[in-house]
Amino acid sequence: MPDLRSVDAASRPALTAMLRDMPGGINAIPDLEGRRATADRLDRERRAQSSPRVAVEDTEATSCGGHRIPVRVYRPQGRDGGSPLVFFVHGGGMVLGSLDGGDPVAVRLAEELGATVVSAGYRLAPEHPYPAAVDDCVDALAWAVAEADRLGADPARLLVFGGSAGGGLALATALRCRDGGGPRALLVMAPYPMIDHTGESHSTRTLPDLGVWDRAHNAQAWGWYLGGRPADGYAAPAHAPDVSGLPPTFLDVGTEDIFLDETVDFARRLARAGVPAELHVYPGAYHGSEDLAPDAPLSRTVWATRLAALHRALGERGEAA
Repeated sequence: MPDLRSVDAASRPALTAMLRDMPGGINAIPDLEGRRATADRLDRERRAQSSPRVAVEDTEATSCGGHRIPVRVYRPQGRDGGSPLVFFVHGGGMVLGSLDGGDPVAVRLAEELGATVVSAGYRLAPEHPYPAAVDDCVDALAWAVAEADRLGADPARLLVFGGSAGGGLALATALRCRDGGGPRALLVMAPYPMIDHTGESHSTRTLPDLGVWDRAHNAQAWGWYLGGRPADGYAAPAHAPDVSGLPPTFLDVGTEDIFLDETVDFARRLARAGVPAELHVYPGAYHGSEDLAPDAPLSRTVWATRLAALHRALGERGEAA
């Protein structure tokens, strides 16, 4: 069991219980197929908790390359049209994750914002290395905007949300849209984004492994994702040569997350480039702690702060944490 004394006290029991049931965490499972099978089982269990107040539809978008991209659409009951449109990108280190696993957050966004949420089932590495996932996200976002009227959403009220690997893909999608004339969001929200393939940040090199998302797993996932290709600024947004012109961006990260420094550094780059950037650093939070320990006061603060920022971006009043 790792030393968890630096972890937020109320968020610690959930992590301890997970490590007791799964020593080393899901990424300690030696083979990727075993990790995926475990992740899929956990995702199915999480999906069973979806809300009856949100209608869910599975459909497909067509990519520019002609293949079909699975998408899941969430609509809050009682909304007839004109709702905000949230484009959601699930996490999983570019090699795990699914539409099912994204259900709890997507449902929450639909409920809390009264929004139509479109979740993208992008292709995973190593079977589909970069740029497959970014291509799928760009194409799925274009589909969501084109279909917004049919989905009961207003494309002028577009938000993009993705955490961890989903955060990296959300930022990559925003960069591609900026450079290619694609849809522009009112806000990109990217909690603890996976954006630096080098593993050279101070936090990645020095923070202790907690069994959540650790340096060795991060390096392995980046290797699979890049597939031997050099990383450009769309693959690893921390290394984008120019971040000016991006939409307003919200970032948050915990002090016990190896992505701490790359997140803080990216927020600093955005601010220097004139992009409105909001950054929150949470003492004692680990990677995904707000989802693993949702009842901890810190987790409630994390979510209240995010939701308030999303409401502000929509020109609505959001309650502060």
